Amino acid sequence: MSERIILRNGTVVTLNDDDDVHFGGTVVIEGDRIAYVGPDDVPADGARVIDVTDRIVMPGLVDFHYHTALGKGWSDHLPLWEYLQTCWYPMIRALDEESAYWAALASYSESVKCGVTAVNDMYRQLGALADAAERIGIRAVLSNDVATDEHDLDTLADNERAFRERNGSADGRIKVLVGIEWLPLASVELLRDARALANDLGTGIHIHLNESLSEVEISKEMFGRRPTEVAYDTGILGPDCIAAHCVWLSDAEIALMRETRTHISHNPSSNAKLGNGVARLPELLAAGLNVGLGHDAAECNNSRDMFEVMKFASLMHRATRVDASLGQAPDILRMACRNGNVGLGIDAGELAAGKKADMIVVDTRSQMFTPLMPESKDHVYSHLVFAANGSCVETTIVDGRVIYENREFTTIDEGEVLREANRAFREVIARMDVPDLESVRRS
Repeated sequence: MSERIILRNGTVVTLNDDDDVHFGGTVVIEGDRIAYVGPDDVPADGARVIDVTDRIVMPGLVDFHYHTALGKGWSDHLPLWEYLQTCWYPMIRALDEESAYWAALASYSESVKCGVTAVNDMYRQLGALADAAERIGIRAVLSNDVATDEHDLDTLADNERAFRERNGSADGRIKVLVGIEWLPLASVELLRDARALANDLGTGIHIHLNESLSEVEISKEMFGRRPTEVAYDTGILGPDCIAAHCVWLSDAEIALMRETRTHISHNPSSNAKLGNGVARLPELLAAGLNVGLGHDAAECNNSRDMFEVMKFASLMHRATRVDASLGQAPDILRMACRNGNVGLGIDAGELAAGKKADMIVVDTRSQMFTPLMPESKDHVYSHLVFAANGSCVETTIVDGRVIYENREFTTIDEGEVLREANRAFREVIARMDVPDLESVRRS
């Protein structure tokens, strides 16, 4: 049950339309909503008061493209196609509900510790994922890993079942979208049926698009068109669609994204690790697209730290474009907070009265935030994007409920989660049916 909470005497980074930052400010939470944000002190009147002196209070981060992951650091030396065929797909085919549950708790707990309040998670065994999200208290938008039948992943029937069983559960913190793995494992009929199902259920779509050059070439061979062109023609794109990666978009495809108001998840660190390239972020933003940030998966990132993703999202583009004006800290922070919430339809992402109470408390008493000029908004933003990492997060609040406080979980036994996730990993590895790498390379 949420309570009345007052966070007092902190640096309150609102990310509202006026970009207000209140030094020595106050945030009042009543139930699952924010009741007040501002510079004034507020009488306690029986509320729980949290002193946030020398801390930053800010909206929670949104991980806009996410896969629950069990095998961080396992067989992660390969390029995307070979990695998928020899590790990722065999691993998720070997999942059972229990393994998925502990994998999700391990994934979500790392995210919560790093200040993430909502994830957009495409994986399998959605009932287990929903159980894990409900237990830890995170906000989770879930979608199945749907492909055509011969690939032995999930089906649209699996996705529909998950929607009917779990959408809106956990007091509305769980939402279910229709998920499409990617075009190399799809067909025109599947894509059209996915759009029809999403429309029937009144939900959205989560899909990988234009992640790698090989995907673009496979799409041209299979469909005679580039991936985003196929997605447009089959009705996948739209204001209820989140397209992940979008590294290799042509000008025409960017125009299709803009026409349909499709949301894009930019995942710079994953794209870099897999050698997939650097997305055209300046052009996407210039087109007016809503772009959020995601870590993708721990297997192709090795970290769920969204502070790290923010830094990548700025520095990669400055380096490749030779332009230090790109990726300014306030813009990157909005991408990580407001834009992801907009894309997922969550009434959060800014600290303002009436908004959902999804926020974090960041401890500035460290070298990461030293020096810190008093009452300098620019200095605060710079440190959050370029200097901080997830270890600076002290408290995470979701839906008005404190789920992580003073760097300790209030909802789970972290030691149990780590032990069980390690056990589940070993059991899944033992069940995996791994194809020969040379045969994959020849295919």
